[in-house]
Amino acid sequence: MTDATRRDAPVDTPSSGSLTAVAYSALEELIVRLELAPGATVTEQQLSGLLGIGRTPIREALQRLVHQGLVKVLPRKGILISPIDPHAQLRLLAVRREVERLVARSAATAATREEKDRFLELAAQFERSGRAGDDVAFLRTDREFNEQCLASARNEFASAAMETLQPLARRFWFHHYRQAADLPESARLHAAVARAIGEGRPDAAATALDALLDVIEAFTRTAGTPAVA
Repeated sequence: MTDATRRDAPVDTPSSGSLTAVAYSALEELIVRLELAPGATVTEQQLSGLLGIGRTPIREALQRLVHQGLVKVLPRKGILISPIDPHAQLRLLAVRREVERLVARSAATAATREEKDRFLELAAQFERSGRAGDDVAFLRTDREFNEQCLASARNEFASAAMETLQPLARRFWFHHYRQAADLPESARLHAAVARAIGEGRPDAAATALDALLDVIEAFTRTAGTPAVA
């Protein structure tokens, strides 16, 4: 863990939410951005010192990260940052495609005018991050987009399923995108989904979502193929 890691950690003040929520947000981003590397082992005490947050909120945040498959608690050994498995990502994508299609259609149908305006803003943010080649801005926009989709879809069962899928998917993308993915293209495809939802077009949202996931699946298969010497 470097000084740069400490400076980049997205820790907000307690007024922005509970310390547990702040701890979760910070740890999730550090794991997705690989600042906490896959396969590394850390302790609650180290994480508490890194974020400047007490161990109780850290422990509560870790429970959610365990549920999402990003970490594993090893009794008397510490916290294992889960390794990255391309084959697991392909199984994840099979579920993600069906659930996200439902979420995209539902959000386009049920979103309020204010929420639709936010989707249009997110589409513009995706495009800006793609043009700038800003992977961190893209990841943060993607996280907000996913959260807004679930809120606007108003389906608690889909939300429960997606909560365990999205962080793993974002981390896999960040790990491999320089090798096999095209950030501007990924940003463009995400923007197309966000814009269709913002315009209240469920069929277009589902079609854009399928186009996005087709590219993600191809990228995942490429990223998981061993290099030929």
